[in-house]
Amino acid sequence: MKKAQSEILGFVPQKDIVYNKLLPYADRLDEESNEILSKIKGNLCRAVQLREIWPGVLFWTRKLSTYIRLYGRKFSKEDHVLFIKLLYELVTIPKLEISMMQGLGRLLINLLKKRELLSREDIELDWRPLFELYDRILFSKTEHLGLNWFPNSVESVLKTLIKNCRPYFSEASTQEMLDEWRPLLCPFDVTMQRAISYFELFLPTTLPPELHHRGFKLWFDELISLWVSVQNLPSWEMHLVNLFARLANDNIGYIDWDPYIHKIFTRILRSLNLPVGTSQMMVSRYVTNAYDISHVVLWVSSLLGGPSKQAQAQLSGLFNSITSFFHPSNHGRWLMKLMRLLQRLPASVVRRLHRERYKKPTWLTPIPDSHKLTEDNITEFVESMMQPVLLAMFSKTGSLDAAQALQNLALMRPELVIPPVLERTYPALETLTEPHQLTATLSCMIGVARSLVSGGQRYPEGPTHMLPLLMRALPGVDPNDFSKCMITFQFIATFVTLVPLVDCSSALNERTDLTELEREMCSASAEFEDFVLLFMDRCFALIDSSTLEQTREETETEKMTHLETLVELGLSSTFSTILTQCSLDIFKVALEKVFIFATTNIFETRVSGRMVADMCRAASKCHPAETLKLFVPHCCNAINQIAVNEEVLNEEELDKELLWSLQLLSEVTRVDGDKLLPYRSELVQMLQFSLHLKCKQGYTLACNLLHHTLRSTVLLYPTEYCSVPGGFHQPSGDYLPIKDWGRPGDLWNLDIRWHVPSVEETSFAFYLLDLILQPELQRLQRFAQGEQEMSRDDVLQSLTIVQHCLLGAGGLLPPLKGEPITEFVHSMVNLDETNLYVGTEYDDSRENYRDAVCSVMRQLLQYILEHSEDDTKSLFSIIKIISDLLQFKGSHKHEFDSRWKSFNLVKKSMENRLHGRKQHIRALLIDRVMLQHELRKLTVEGCQYKSIHQQLMRDLLRLSTSTYSQVRSRAQSVFFTALGTYNFCCRDLIPHVLQFINPENSSVTQQQFKGALYCFLGNHSGVCLANLHDWDCIALTWPAIVRSGLSSAMSLEKPSIVRLFDDLADKVHRQYETIGIDFCIHDKCCAAAKQLMTTGSPFPEEPVPSDEEVTQGLKKQDLKNSESVEKYQRLIGEMLVFLNKRNMPWKFEQIAIGFLSLLLRDDQQLPPGAVTFFVKSLNHDSLYVRKVAISAVAGIMRQIKRPHKKVPVDPIEICGVKELSGKLAGDRLDNQWLQYNSSSLPRTQQDWDSSVFVEKTHWGYHCWPRKLMMYAPPEEQPKQNLTREEMTEREQIIFDHFSDPVFINQFIEFLSLEDRKGKDKFSPRRFCLFKGLFRNFSDAFVPVLRPHMERLVADSHESKQRCVAEITSGLIRGSKHWSYTKVEGLWELLCPLIRTALSNITIETYADWGTCIATACESRDPRKLHWLFEMLMESPVNGEGGSFVDACRLYVLQGGLAQQEWRVPELLHRLLQYLEPKLTQVYKNVRERIGSVLTYIFMIDVNLPHTQPTTSPRIADFTERILVQLKPLTEGDEEIQNHVMEENEVGEPDERTQAIKLLKTVLKWLIASAGRSFSTAVPEQLRMLPLLFKIAPVENDDSYDELKRDAKTCLSLMSQGLLYPEQIPMVLRSLQEIAGSSSWHARYTVLTYLQVMVFYNLFTFMSDRTAVNGVRALVIRLLEDEQLEVREMAATTLSGFLQCNFLSMDALMQTHFEALCKTRLPKKRKRELGSTVDTIPSADLVRRHAGVLGLSACILSSPYDVPNWMPQLLMDLSAHLNDTQPIEMTVKKTLSNFRRTHHDNWQQHKQQFTDDQLLVLTDLLVSPCYYA
Repeated sequence: MKKAQSEILGFVPQKDIVYNKLLPYADRLDEESNEILSKIKGNLCRAVQLREIWPGVLFWTRKLSTYIRLYGRKFSKEDHVLFIKLLYELVTIPKLEISMMQGLGRLLINLLKKRELLSREDIELDWRPLFELYDRILFSKTEHLGLNWFPNSVESVLKTLIKNCRPYFSEASTQEMLDEWRPLLCPFDVTMQRAISYFELFLPTTLPPELHHRGFKLWFDELISLWVSVQNLPSWEMHLVNLFARLANDNIGYIDWDPYIHKIFTRILRSLNLPVGTSQMMVSRYVTNAYDISHVVLWVSSLLGGPSKQAQAQLSGLFNSITSFFHPSNHGRWLMKLMRLLQRLPASVVRRLHRERYKKPTWLTPIPDSHKLTEDNITEFVESMMQPVLLAMFSKTGSLDAAQALQNLALMRPELVIPPVLERTYPALETLTEPHQLTATLSCMIGVARSLVSGGQRYPEGPTHMLPLLMRALPGVDPNDFSKCMITFQFIATFVTLVPLVDCSSALNERTDLTELEREMCSASAEFEDFVLLFMDRCFALIDSSTLEQTREETETEKMTHLETLVELGLSSTFSTILTQCSLDIFKVALEKVFIFATTNIFETRVSGRMVADMCRAASKCHPAETLKLFVPHCCNAINQIAVNEEVLNEEELDKELLWSLQLLSEVTRVDGDKLLPYRSELVQMLQFSLHLKCKQGYTLACNLLHHTLRSTVLLYPTEYCSVPGGFHQPSGDYLPIKDWGRPGDLWNLDIRWHVPSVEETSFAFYLLDLILQPELQRLQRFAQGEQEMSRDDVLQSLTIVQHCLLGAGGLLPPLKGEPITEFVHSMVNLDETNLYVGTEYDDSRENYRDAVCSVMRQLLQYILEHSEDDTKSLFSIIKIISDLLQFKGSHKHEFDSRWKSFNLVKKSMENRLHGRKQHIRALLIDRVMLQHELRKLTVEGCQYKSIHQQLMRDLLRLSTSTYSQVRSRAQSVFFTALGTYNFCCRDLIPHVLQFINPENSSVTQQQFKGALYCFLGNHSGVCLANLHDWDCIALTWPAIVRSGLSSAMSLEKPSIVRLFDDLADKVHRQYETIGIDFCIHDKCCAAAKQLMTTGSPFPEEPVPSDEEVTQGLKKQDLKNSESVEKYQRLIGEMLVFLNKRNMPWKFEQIAIGFLSLLLRDDQQLPPGAVTFFVKSLNHDSLYVRKVAISAVAGIMRQIKRPHKKVPVDPIEICGVKELSGKLAGDRLDNQWLQYNSSSLPRTQQDWDSSVFVEKTHWGYHCWPRKLMMYAPPEEQPKQNLTREEMTEREQIIFDHFSDPVFINQFIEFLSLEDRKGKDKFSPRRFCLFKGLFRNFSDAFVPVLRPHMERLVADSHESKQRCVAEITSGLIRGSKHWSYTKVEGLWELLCPLIRTALSNITIETYADWGTCIATACESRDPRKLHWLFEMLMESPVNGEGGSFVDACRLYVLQGGLAQQEWRVPELLHRLLQYLEPKLTQVYKNVRERIGSVLTYIFMIDVNLPHTQPTTSPRIADFTERILVQLKPLTEGDEEIQNHVMEENEVGEPDERTQAIKLLKTVLKWLIASAGRSFSTAVPEQLRMLPLLFKIAPVENDDSYDELKRDAKTCLSLMSQGLLYPEQIPMVLRSLQEIAGSSSWHARYTVLTYLQVMVFYNLFTFMSDRTAVNGVRALVIRLLEDEQLEVREMAATTLSGFLQCNFLSMDALMQTHFEALCKTRLPKKRKRELGSTVDTIPSADLVRRHAGVLGLSACILSSPYDVPNWMPQLLMDLSAHLNDTQPIEMTVKKTLSNFRRTHHDNWQQHKQQFTDDQLLVLTDLLVSPCYYA
């Protein structure tokens, strides 16, 4: 096959679509594809060499994507490589318009997608151009200023593109990337996120093993140690995880993950965010930055297998510890994540198994045998997942996730997976009261159906369950429960598709070679016939209960409801599946039964009738000859008997029986065309009689009959979908159907039976058209010419007949003829349409009815619109006919789409991902081939626009602007579809639409106006005329939309019109993408194109362009570029003309300004007129306009910015230190000069000029870049303070306005107004505007602004303060390049201002000032801002102005210092020294702020790998000092009370009070730093623990005690922290110590702390045996505590540990508890009345209670099952039911909990107990009756 094909093609195709070979006309496809491919190659390459990116390149690349869709990658390897190279060059053209880049990018992704086709030897791509493209778009410097508009999808397209190019990056690329991005790794900076996301995207991980030393080995250790040492989930951690997951998956067996396994699983468990423990406080960051489950799953599935069993052990541990969260009674926001984990993990393991065992080996690194998954690995994996999956079956989120998991698990181990699912399914089928249980189990059974039915060696008894399941599912066909009914249909259909319903019981006597199981299956198969008949009975009952009379009142609608259509679909598809799979004997019985049911009853035709007719249709589809023999004569007789009576023709309401017979006949004729021919005379007679019935219902049914008869005779389709080729009618001697149970179709011998229209059938179809269509067209034509009267009903009837003829015979009729229209677009390459052969040869000798219908319809349309425009029904019909004339060739797009969707759903639910290789069921494969045929029919890419299309589209436009809104909207949707079909037709139609909104055209009605606007708006998926990405179109439409405001038809009183304009403007803003101005193509592209054109077959016929053509192309390219600039400027000019008109309504003024703001770009300055307009608009009356103007002027400032020159500097020379050997980040000698040092600040002009200022904070922290680019000395930079003469025109405009005091007055006035009270914030846009002003004009405007700033800063109104803050931050940032004297002057002005502002600060404005200072300090060298820092550091907490001002000053200072990160250690030290004595602050707000400031001070003290210890303040030293001061609290034993300040205190407060105040502040710091810092200082925090345990309250008391609440919060947050193995012994020691404390509160809190800590570090603990034993000893010790509350908490903790399998229930523990229980209690002494009761419990009672609690903990630890030790423990417990309190209480609680949790599945749990035990239990659990 391959050889013959490659001889025809002339090459070996890379990978073509196999389904094409199965089409009936497959032999013609190779020539066709070769012809198309050679055209694509020729024209695409010519277009590139002629530099014609539009339309040439884009037209032909679109053709190439269509080619891939139709034929797959059907080209030779060399062509494939050259296509990729050419597209890669095109995508990376720097100035290419983004939307074009996206289109080309998508095609390139398609070419690269199947990476097994091309190896690294075949092609190498350079990573840098892609990186530059990605960086330019995603981190665009001008997008936030509105100078670039990118499409929303661009990010995902680029990421996918990089992902697909990654395997082909060169082997040197890893090192290059590391050099490029390592300098960005500064963990306190946003660049960290950027660098790590680059690493995740770009680093290649598929290098072959011999190159690993140039691949991941260069970075693996560094990044994994970074990941291991970081805590608190910074946002970049997810990128790291994704990178490791990919690395693990690509290099299974080449990396030793063992040292990291428990760390990986601990972090995965933490990332799931599960609620644990009694009091829950979440760190907010965990909720947002959790890991991406799909990557986690990939990582886990890559760790399995190999010599070490660690990963599987940890995975089992993970599922054991979270199983109980899957129980349906648990619910929370974490559930979705857990369900995703469950659903994706088995799929991932199956994918890996497929790759190891079944996939064809490719160039990618194979998995070494030592690390492949063994059978034991698989079994262990499946076993570890079963329990959670079985619980998740009944989850509240639905059972789909569980069903998908089961489907994949069953592929691997059916014998482990299917039996437990069956155990749950059989009882669910019996129950009547729990329908949810039934739907859940059935949907899971559907998932495992294929594994069940096919049996195999692993699960041979599977098929024996098939019949019992089918029989028991039948009651599910229930008219009263819709969802049950649907799932039952799906269930039955799924199983029946897999199994031939053939009675093989006779084989028992004939064959002797059957195994026992086969004999069982054969005898069971005798029940198939009963099953089919019983199913039909259920269906008939369903139908009887859903007739119209039963389900509707008289008045309601007669159409089917949505639910009914679904049931109808389910019923008909299930029934047809059953009949397809039947043997002929069973079929005959079924047919007889259906026939009797259908003919002895008469059904209404709307609901039940449709269902019955569907069943009959299913029968005739399967065996047409037998069925037609019964039905056709019967129906014809019935109709003829009634038709004897002449009046029938004119009756409005027809006889029910007549309608029913017609309906039946119209459905049973949907069969094979050649089987209909014998009945042609009867059918023609019926049609002639019934098509002209007066009754609408009657003639509609007749039209259906006509439509179906025509379709059956003219279309191509497969005629059978049986699961075995050739059906089941072979003699049983040599063929045994049970062998075919669950058998997949064989793609190579599918043996499809096609219906290909014969000559006889075609002539019958034309005979029908001549007989029926011809007279109708003549009638309509005479009517349209006014020669014949027709009533509206008659016109509608004729149109319906015409429409159905078209629908039936659309495939026979050749397309419309007409002259091509080419004047709209001129191209130097040809733009032909491609014609695909779809199996019909058009017969030119016959009349082309499509043209005939077209001309009559156009005449009729004119006539109706002129004479009776209110005949909307006929207009609807005409619109439908026009749409079919244009597009219909036998199938509709929307039908195809829904079939494609359902094909994919069925494929998913039944596919075998393990073996792959398209092992689908035969019916699915046939369906896929049919879809391929339809795809070819529907492919209309680049159709030529012909004159006839032009006329029809103008008719549609006329209908779209007609009087009635429904007609308009229907016509519009056809119009939009057509717009997207024909090349360049938009250019022809835009002027016609524009006429309706032209103000000079006074005859326009409001309806036409609205219709035209809707035509502009487009629908959600199609073209939007107002916003085509092309200068010609926008230059027409935008001015027209603005100008339409003056039209007479426009009225802003009509809300619908206002809404339309809003939608239009909104859509333009949403969809606008910056349109290109530069359309250059590089020489590299041309070279690639030339190479593609001259190599490889098929050779293009088109010649390589000659030199003259190439020069002409270059000229055209330059012309196009200059024309684009002209059009751009002209468009802006036109908009400005409208804006300067006085009579524009405000709405349109705003729309115009909005459009103008979209036209700002970064490669073309705005024309001076527009600059003037925007600057003037800063003082416009309307708020909206002012806002747009502020953004625009900020953008203009960016455009006119003069570039500053940069030169490379060598950091090593500056500091004079030799580069340090080894990689070390952090504070080193060679980056010390960057840090703030008050002894060497630039305080003179000379120092200032000689300093090298490094503005970006991250440079130098990790390592220095190869080339550090810094600004050149001032004398080489553009001149500052230009005179007006030296300025450009645009600069002068801005200069004049901003130097004008009147303008500035007004401007500041507007800026200091409130916008929305209480909602306003510091505005980054205004900041950008001021920053640009001061940057471009240095201090020219300071004198004008100064008085305003001084006035505003003295006013404490929030809007006034905000305005000053915005100007201030703009000033500081804008002064970046000012000379020293100017900067000094600036600070002389600003320092007093900021001081005043800070003393006037209010609750409303402190955030704005914080933002202001933070913005001002961002990306600035701290030495440049020393004035600011020194001023802020003066004395932040001095008590002037009250505590609030203190807190605000600290906040502002913190904002500035936080931006400087690691470069101001000196300031941080000074601040800490200043704050330490002040830590005993009284005021809560100051304390909270100090806590937050401390977090930032210590933020830099991180313990990351390869990082020097910081020179900034360190936590360890600080904690030492604090602990000394807290001594008074740690030593004493008395309770620590919150200290309240007394007014009249005299003298120094004592140490203890001071310590309490200090503690409060320290708590604020600990809480604040919990979620923010990268690494927690565990050893330091541990020393605080005893103190916190002392204070933290146990009960949730309502009294608001700040100290206690903070201590509690603090403990909760600390317990969630991540621990390293070496820290665990310390923590445990600390806890054991506290557990011995005298305060029971502390002992109680130890337990709650322990619960959370162990769960959040589960695998770290479990990897350390001594730690586990330590925890166990601690809990068991506290079980015997003298305080009741502590004992109970210890029991709860123990039960939790047992439940998450941290501790196991072993014999030792059990005997320990049983021994404790047997402790004898002392006899009750008879006490004298009145004596004080002894309250202290005796030690014996405590021990006995401890034993009972231990047993109770064990029982409660497995709430959803009964392990084998449980019955005995329950018996032990029950012995204590009558003990003294508190034991009795504990026993009762335990038993009631046991009853509650086991009640649901008691039937199953019962079996674990002996009869005696059950008796005792029943006694215990049933509450005693009160009335006994």
